[in-house]
Amino acid sequence: MKINFSSSALLEIDVQNDFCPGGALAIEQGDEVAEPLNKLALLFSNKGGRTIATQDWHLSSHVSFASSHPGKKSGETIELPAVKEQVLWPDHCVQGTKGAEFHKNLDLSLVHLIVRKGFRQELDSYSAFFENDRKTPTGLDGFLKGVGIQSVFLGGLATDYCVFYSAMDAARQGYNTYVLRDAARGVGFPKGSIEKAYALMEKAGICIIDSGSIGE
Repeated sequence: MKINFSSSALLEIDVQNDFCPGGALAIEQGDEVAEPLNKLALLFSNKGGRTIATQDWHLSSHVSFASSHPGKKSGETIELPAVKEQVLWPDHCVQGTKGAEFHKNLDLSLVHLIVRKGFRQELDSYSAFFENDRKTPTGLDGFLKGVGIQSVFLGGLATDYCVFYSAMDAARQGYNTYVLRDAARGVGFPKGSIEKAYALMEKAGICIIDSGSIGE
């Protein structure tokens, strides 16, 4: 497919050590998303497009950590004042730790902007655009609209959480939205969540493509 790179952005979602093999919240084959993302980022760079990376950036006692709630375990859910259902996770992507760093295979020299999210103690953030209260902005939308972006292409981690919520918000904010199937990997919790995410994205008008289909 041919695209107008000058009005397009590549969103690299949370390609961080803790989400890759060996990490605290490891996603199977999560590190494999770096190669197709790097290839696309180089293409975008050469053609006048933008590349943005997001980074989970939690405090050590973040509300989404099971360890912050005595008696609770990872995978359980709780209700918060701003969020009806918050999944509890192992401690991950704590600010300043190795786990929060981007995976070494991701080429950051091609990234124009890094958006940190989830840094508020009492509020998690799956989406690159909004915190989990669905109304507190990260600032990404303002940046993209400010530089004339109309289409966004998303890959990274994880398909059924941060990529999903970011894509749905991108479509809701009026962007032509594409998810790169070969450049994303999912958690798969609960069972069937990846398939459900793809179905909901397609229903919302989001195009699911492979990175190799993007031509110069």
